[in-house]
Amino acid sequence: MKKTINNNKEYKLLIKKIFEKPFTFTFIAFVVLCIVMGIVSDSFFTTGNINNIARQVSVNAIISIGMTMVILTGGIDLSVGPVMALSSTFMAGAMISGVNPVIAVAIGLLTGIIFGTVNGLIISYGKQPAFIVTLAMMEIARGIALLYTGGYPLSGLPDSFGFIGKGKVIGIQTPVFMMIILYIVAFVVLNKFVFGRYVYSIGGNEEATRLSGIKVKKYKMMVYIGSGFTAAAAAMILTSRLMSGQPNAGTGFELDSIAAVVLGGTEMTGGRGHIIGTLVGAFMLGVLNNGLNLVGVSPYTQRVVKGLIILLAIYISSSRDNKN
Repeated sequence: MKKTINNNKEYKLLIKKIFEKPFTFTFIAFVVLCIVMGIVSDSFFTTGNINNIARQVSVNAIISIGMTMVILTGGIDLSVGPVMALSSTFMAGAMISGVNPVIAVAIGLLTGIIFGTVNGLIISYGKQPAFIVTLAMMEIARGIALLYTGGYPLSGLPDSFGFIGKGKVIGIQTPVFMMIILYIVAFVVLNKFVFGRYVYSIGGNEEATRLSGIKVKKYKMMVYIGSGFTAAAAAMILTSRLMSGQPNAGTGFELDSIAAVVLGGTEMTGGRGHIIGTLVGAFMLGVLNNGLNLVGVSPYTQRVVKGLIILLAIYISSSRDNKN
């Protein structure tokens, strides 16, 4: 009898330990979602559809890397969608003007870095609220993109540029390959480097981190630079896939990236989360959108479903915090 009680206690402790991982619930929900979608649609588990999901998810997943770092510090970046659009149009405009695609990509990436730097400077050193600053930068970036293009897409890009969005590297779609590489880098940086420990520490208790001698302003600025860079990297993929620079690209992408981060178990208050959880969250959103499209659910209904799932994720996250 005692042995049975001990076994039950050990089992409960094991289950509790598993669910203490911030992205465990999301991973289980993701597996269940895939099974359900496979049941309701015969075409869900086809190779073509799986490749399509991975390709579509790659853009949001890459943006979400930078967003994860920002949210881990207790911040937010609402400008990622418009920054993505601006980087896209600058890349496309440069190539149309005859600039080498490699240099054009560098221009686009630099655009994202500059906007991230401005966000970081105002938020960290100017001590202004991240929500307001990035909301303003969202409008500025979108406005510049529309002014630069006149509101029209910039097309006529060189065929060689299409490899980034449509090619393959060692048998893997280039966007997916880039996503994997960037997530490996982000995982190593957040878990093996001092930078990662400081990011978590700032989100956990910024004042205590500052008093311990860590340059909080510097590291907060760095995460916004990273967010600008990942937005521009995603723009490179999208621009290559569409073979045009779209001034209206990235609309709503800031919400999708925040959703992926939250679904992945990262706390909106900062200090807790995991980059792999974000990847699972991004795939969960991708599978959900794809599956609902396959069964013919209205796009308007899909938005409602997505919102309800995010609310559920936030509720579960806050419930876990209250227990702790």
